[in-house]
Amino acid sequence: MIKVKDIMTTDLVSFSPDDEIARATKILLEKRFNGAPVVDSEGKLVGILCQSDLIAQQKNFPIPTIFTIFDGFIPLTSVKHLEKEVEKISAALVSQAMTPDPVTVKPDTEIDKVAKLMVDKNFHTLPVVDDNGNLIGIIGKHDVLKTLIKDTTQ
Repeated sequence: MIKVKDIMTTDLVSFSPDDEIARATKILLEKRFNGAPVVDSEGKLVGILCQSDLIAQQKNFPIPTIFTIFDGFIPLTSVKHLEKEVEKISAALVSQAMTPDPVTVKPDTEIDKVAKLMVDKNFHTLPVVDDNGNLIGIIGKHDVLKTLIKDTTQ
């Protein structure tokens, strides 16, 4: 069975939380990456920035829906959720737009588990970490799809 370590990308492009969104967007587009890990000054994984995080900036300002009951207002979205949406829409730095604490996989994870995770959770890119939580690679849908070509040519 193919494992993550067999197909992951180890030549990484990563961002700092303090990088500007415009720079990060340009790099993702130029490299044709769906996403890239975000690491702090010590090299620890703190998030992932994906195209979907950047596309969120194009959304309209979310106006919370409310309804009244017995002359009281009941919001249908939490204030914390609303604040997070506003921060993503107005993000100037990677830290404001990234998805913090992303789901990760280990190098020995089997590819079928990665595929299931990507399909079930709609992930396109997953950081690969070692047993100490250090970022050692990244695996994307493109990497998984390449295994289909290898299997059919053998």
